[in-house]
Amino acid sequence: MEFIVHDTLTAMAGLLAQPLDRRPGALREMLEPMRPAIPMPGDLIDMHHGGGGFRVDAEDPRYLPAVQRMIDADVLGQVRRELTRASEALSGAKQQDSLRVMFVLGNPDSEHLMKVGGGYYGMGTSPGWLYVLAWPSDEVIGRIAHCAVHEFHHNVRYTNVEWNPATWSVGEHVVSEGLAEAFVRELSGPEAMGPWSSMVTGEALEEAHRLIMDAFGLVGMQHTSAYVLGDTAMRNFGQEPRGIPDMAGYGVGLRLVDRVLAATGLSVEEATLLPAAELMRRADEARQGETWPGA
Repeated sequence: MEFIVHDTLTAMAGLLAQPLDRRPGALREMLEPMRPAIPMPGDLIDMHHGGGGFRVDAEDPRYLPAVQRMIDADVLGQVRRELTRASEALSGAKQQDSLRVMFVLGNPDSEHLMKVGGGYYGMGTSPGWLYVLAWPSDEVIGRIAHCAVHEFHHNVRYTNVEWNPATWSVGEHVVSEGLAEAFVRELSGPEAMGPWSSMVTGEALEEAHRLIMDAFGLVGMQHTSAYVLGDTAMRNFGQEPRGIPDMAGYGVGLRLVDRVLAATGLSVEEATLLPAAELMRRADEARQGETWPGA
């Protein structure tokens, strides 16, 4: 697979050197190639700001040093190298011919990005594109490339498993996040994993597990994010909270994936090619009807 990593760091450094009134236009120009892959209508700047991106309507002396830090660390080179390794590790799966990567600087004053999301996130289901947004704190800068790998896993999975927003289920969404984190762990070790799968523990994780399993077969993309991202995100989106702790779907998903792999003997790569319902069926069959711990 060919990875086309847009040089957004140079573009953002140039943008931040411009007068404030010219920055929105420069950002639109930078993001415009990705516009056809964004299913939501609306202005790119509004979506950028709403998604935790750096502000182009206010001066902030932290922005340019953050961009320069990533240039000095060759973050985009890291992204390209880690994606190449990931593509090779999933060589048995059908992959697209090429994939474009757009990285954008986050807003360190975004409470949701920094406190709920751990400082970074990505999107990998838009055809032909990966999108990653991050504020490069000490904890995050070394994980940006691994976040791109997480999103790449989604891209490969839904090149091989049917992707239909109308029939996408809570179970499929949760398992897909668990598989992506398991893949990052296998490729680069536990230290490469995002913070999301370990944010919720103890009784809160058990309750989230119960609620997610009760809704496992609920279909429709408009429902699934509530069980993955949790209640704060739903309130921010103007949607109904479901009693799910923030980001709990990642921890539940990784727990389910680890149990499926242990029960079936499948590798992460083999599991990538199978829908969540089939993975659960095989695991249940392997366990011969035993009750799943925590189910």
